[in-house]
Amino acid sequence: MTYSNDNYSENTPEIKSLAEKMLDNSQIDTGLYTKYNVKRGLRDLDGKGVLTGLTNISTIKQNKEVDGKLVPCDGELYYRGYNINDIIKGILDDNRFGFEEVTYLLLFGKMPNAKELSDFKDLLVRYRTLPSNFVRDVILKAPSEDMMNSIARSVLTLFCYDKNPNDTSIENVLRQCIQLISVFPLLSVYGYHAYNHYVRNKSLYIHRAEPTMSTAEVILSLLRPDRKYTPLEAKVLDMALILHMEHGGGNNSTFTTHVVTSSGTDTYSAMAAALASLKGPKHGGANVKVVYMFDDLKAHVKDWKDDEEIENYLELLLDKKAYDKKGLIYGMGHAVYTISDPRQVILKGSVKKLAEAEGYNDEFALYEKVEKLAPVVIGKKRKIYKGVAANVDFYSGLLYSMLDIPCELYTPLFATARITGWSAHRMEELINAGKIIRPAYMSISDFKEYVPLEDR
Repeated sequence: MTYSNDNYSENTPEIKSLAEKMLDNSQIDTGLYTKYNVKRGLRDLDGKGVLTGLTNISTIKQNKEVDGKLVPCDGELYYRGYNINDIIKGILDDNRFGFEEVTYLLLFGKMPNAKELSDFKDLLVRYRTLPSNFVRDVILKAPSEDMMNSIARSVLTLFCYDKNPNDTSIENVLRQCIQLISVFPLLSVYGYHAYNHYVRNKSLYIHRAEPTMSTAEVILSLLRPDRKYTPLEAKVLDMALILHMEHGGGNNSTFTTHVVTSSGTDTYSAMAAALASLKGPKHGGANVKVVYMFDDLKAHVKDWKDDEEIENYLELLLDKKAYDKKGLIYGMGHAVYTISDPRQVILKGSVKKLAEAEGYNDEFALYEKVEKLAPVVIGKKRKIYKGVAANVDFYSGLLYSMLDIPCELYTPLFATARITGWSAHRMEELINAGKIIRPAYMSISDFKEYVPLEDR
């Protein structure tokens, strides 16, 4: 039998029939989850997560104690004990880039002094290079329309270029992680340019990263044909990267990093698994969904200032009658935060400044309206066990669109930031190596008598 690209991806009638059989035999009564007190998503109905580990890397606060009881409060996020608001303020007050400094903080648990930061930046620059002909032989050879898959393939292929890929000593894993942190901007942007050229028939640009540039500047200079960008554009992107770097051990991709690392696997496999998790639209892919949702809203809402018209559209979203018919308002709600997401609060202010500078005031005002109206509509249509507020994905998509960053790179930029957190958690799991992570699942299947083939 011969195969072609056509029949490789074809859903045949046989597959359709088998899929129907699978559906008939794989359904689980949702009432059983309540009966057996199963924590779906490892979370209680009130949003509290099931405790599965300990971490020293970041802290998320969504409650405060009042009269001996925990009550919801504005969200707070701490990196290694430092409030993210204070970190961002310090960077803005000094008018400098902070991604590299915060990377040092998350990896090593302390704020670097001037020499430590300078040495670390030099190390990142030294590692910001790919193996000889890697771009030609790996990235350009099989371009993908999905950049997350392209990056994951590149990460797994880098395993083959590493002389000690399976060595899980802390020194070796640290080296691997810092190298990956350094080259993720290259893997992301080069992967996009390959897709843009070979799939979309556009011009191909492969620029080299300048050693004097910050990570944010590298991304913009590699992406744009003329390599030009404004200081405001680079600083806002730098802030967005910092806000996406880390968010506790329980988020899906970081928990994946812990789970896979606990098996003793190599760094490249662990990071590829985290990438696979982040790709999902319920996780890192949400900011793309927000932008597409707003594109659909703009096509169906004539007056962007009409609250009633916007509310009607949001109701259609929840009723699965608009956009992707999933019943979701993307960018609203968070697994942990109830009243506010501190990352969204910080990012919103910078997005507003960029909107004013780039002429996107009307779009920003529309986003603000949806942010205000969505919780009201959700409250009317759904039973809510905890508060609903905009999350960091809500405004990040608008930010990237104002920076002329293509939608294909939204989630890769998230990964470019979050790999720092994954790296810190991978090493934390290795240093405190315990048992392989293996939670329990209850079987509800019936026992059956085996029947010989000829009697079935």
